[in-house]
Amino acid sequence: MKREEQKKENTWNMEDLFLSDTIWEQSLQEVSEKINEYQKFSGKIRESKKNLLDYLKWNDAVNLQAERLYVYSHQKYHQDMTNATYQDYAGRAQKLLVDIRSAASFFEPELLDIDENILNQWLEDSRFADYRRYIREILRGKEHTLDKKTEEVLAKSQRMASAADNIYAAYHGADIDFPEITDSEGKKIKITHGNFVPLLNKPDRELRKKVFKAVYKTYGSMKNTVAAMFHANVEQACFYADVRKYPSTRAMYLDGSNIPEGVYDNLIDVVHENLDLMHRYVTLRKKALGVEELHMYDIYVPIVNPPEERIPFDKAKEMVIEGLSPMGKEYIGKLKEGFDNRWIDIYENEGKRSGAYSWGAYGTHPYVLLNYQGTLDHVFTLAHEMGHALHSYYSDTTQPYSNAGYKIFVAEVASTCNESLLIHHLLKQTETPKTKAYLINHFLEQFKGTLYRQTMFAEFEKITHKMVEEGKTLTSDVLCSVYYDLNKKYFGEEMVLDEEISLEWARIPHFYKPFYVYQYATGISAAIALSKKIMTRKEQGVADYMKFLTGGNSRDPLELLKLAGVDMTRKEAIEDALDLFRTLLDQMEELLDA
Repeated sequence: MKREEQKKENTWNMEDLFLSDTIWEQSLQEVSEKINEYQKFSGKIRESKKNLLDYLKWNDAVNLQAERLYVYSHQKYHQDMTNATYQDYAGRAQKLLVDIRSAASFFEPELLDIDENILNQWLEDSRFADYRRYIREILRGKEHTLDKKTEEVLAKSQRMASAADNIYAAYHGADIDFPEITDSEGKKIKITHGNFVPLLNKPDRELRKKVFKAVYKTYGSMKNTVAAMFHANVEQACFYADVRKYPSTRAMYLDGSNIPEGVYDNLIDVVHENLDLMHRYVTLRKKALGVEELHMYDIYVPIVNPPEERIPFDKAKEMVIEGLSPMGKEYIGKLKEGFDNRWIDIYENEGKRSGAYSWGAYGTHPYVLLNYQGTLDHVFTLAHEMGHALHSYYSDTTQPYSNAGYKIFVAEVASTCNESLLIHHLLKQTETPKTKAYLINHFLEQFKGTLYRQTMFAEFEKITHKMVEEGKTLTSDVLCSVYYDLNKKYFGEEMVLDEEISLEWARIPHFYKPFYVYQYATGISAAIALSKKIMTRKEQGVADYMKFLTGGNSRDPLELLKLAGVDMTRKEAIEDALDLFRTLLDQMEELLDA
């Protein structure tokens, strides 16, 4: 389906950001003209608290307008990545942000030149209430902030540094061309990003094998080019970590959310200590499927046959509303508002960005991009992305612009909490052993795909970034070898490791946002703890959770989670999540033996 063939009611309402492209162009021109006005603040921030406050308000206004321009251009581009107009818009918006960062690069060095005693006195003024955390976070990073001239150069370099990510996005989103395969009935199927995993869910094993091999053959044909992109992206991360005097790229990326590296290492350590559970699941899956050998193309197909009927999107919305009912009327009301007012771009079309995400700009409602295929997985994706959307909604409407943008570390908590609430609801609704087994398998898949798989990704990033830091080159052979060995460790001896899986690293866009993926694993751990509190403590559990949901960036993410009763600096949260995985394994084994 082409983009213009989509029904309007199935697309997101971009007019809520800009009524037309013409208005977007006008706004871009307005912001571009404002950039030169940053010069009037340069050299004067230190002179008085009035000058500092005037700058902060000015900068907020410019960045808010630029954010809207950036989000609009990129979401329009993501609708159809072959559309040259919006590809150009996205590039121009990105350049605008780089220009703003460059123009504003004087600020942090000048702020850090102010005597801290004087600065703290200024901050006692109530007019700085919205900016106290922002400024104190800059002070926390003082040792990593460079002189004015260097900061200006680094700001200008960002556009160049994003080249690897942009090239990969163009290759992966627009240029990659998967082949057609033929199913057992002679029907030709064109493989896409959107139908790849649903096809691996099919009971036809020969079809799964064909799809699996075809996809990775496609990636393999460009493996050296993609490896060069991957290496270049790690190199740019190493450059910034070195210049900013961080001991490693990981330390730099975690410092943005003030996350101790021990949290990352705890995750990997606890998962390593519980790899026997993953291996046990692999054994269970092999037995349930009745195969002599379990292959990598067998890991998505449900071990209990799924319902044959496709779940219409209207039904998916009803399921999500019912599943999230423990959150209370106010939350459900906002959820329905999103469903009824075109926050969501629902279906796949030619050129549309793969996967799903939630995004938006402060001052307008959030948006959700889907590629809905009618599977149960995609129902959970809807719940997941609306969790992101409502987290953004509550943060934006509760916090000032300067404190609204929650850190990446907690970005996956609200979304995964929604999934946990939904699966518990569905499990309670069924008494049929076969249906219950199917749902438990889906929950087990969340652990396999989120806690174990994302931790494996995190370990892959830890290894590969360290290799580049040590002066090594990430060739395709090196990347394939590291990735293959990790799969062997995580899946165990009962899994036949097909050679093609060594290329999966080339299929993961998140690797171009370094040290992001571990937060899916910490997120599911925190989310399971929070969903349990919501279900058991009811109104009080929801009230505590809302302290987190409305917190935005008003505190460090670890502190926000502590407000809701979860401490991620300790191993217990991850261990508790894996205890649930163990319990579910027990239940599944009993159901399959019955």
